[in-house]
Amino acid sequence: MNDTLHLIDTHAHLGAAQFDADRTAVLERARATGVARIVEIGYDLATSRAAVALASQHEPIYAVVGVQPNHVADLPGDWLEQVRVLAQQPKVIAIGEIGFDYYWNAAPADVQEACFRAQLDLARDLRLPVVIHSRDAHADTIRVLREAAHGLSGIMHSFSGDWAYARACLDIGFYLSFSGPVTFPKAVALHDIARRAPLDRILIETDSPYLAPHPFRGKRNEPAYVRLIAERVATLRSLSLDDLAKAVWRNAEAVFGL
Repeated sequence: MNDTLHLIDTHAHLGAAQFDADRTAVLERARATGVARIVEIGYDLATSRAAVALASQHEPIYAVVGVQPNHVADLPGDWLEQVRVLAQQPKVIAIGEIGFDYYWNAAPADVQEACFRAQLDLARDLRLPVVIHSRDAHADTIRVLREAAHGLSGIMHSFSGDWAYARACLDIGFYLSFSGPVTFPKAVALHDIARRAPLDRILIETDSPYLAPHPFRGKRNEPAYVRLIAERVATLRSLSLDDLAKAVWRNAEAVFGL
């Protein structure tokens, strides 16, 4: 591994079928690039179970379990108890990704909100942070977090939005996680937020296999590319890559309790 740099990819989906042919090679490339930890995210019951299994098989991988808003329809009656059991397995460090998605609208808003609130309550019961998915739903995301996230810490996954939304998330006490779009040349508003957010409240992620950074936009993403995101955020903030990596590592340890 790169001995002088320790990076963490705080949001990946390595269990995805896109990695079935070369998952071991993907992990080796991440290690060689300086990625010392990867957080594997569940988005439904099956992928949450897979995240727990992957974390048990690979020392650098930790798991996050939960039901994402695009997967809340037709859940079994005991779904929340299944998430609770998974959340108490070794190396599970958060509940997520949870929240709202009004882009796909795979479930009615009231169903999404009920599932969101139930998992916020579960996270509080288990003293775990949360990973938030919010797409075209900023107002409702902030409303629910203000009402139901007291005592919780959490991460705004693949942050997008304006500075007002960023400030609202920060005021709640959450972290902003930047993914591939922060490297896109025309993402000027996102660049501004990456500059202005407090250094002790930012994280980086790939969301592999999605949202590949420049110059790999449109191709399969992988955890090794988190370095490109780190480099871009460091440049935006006039920091060295090493200083940015150390800050993000501290932030990840703080929010996940590592």
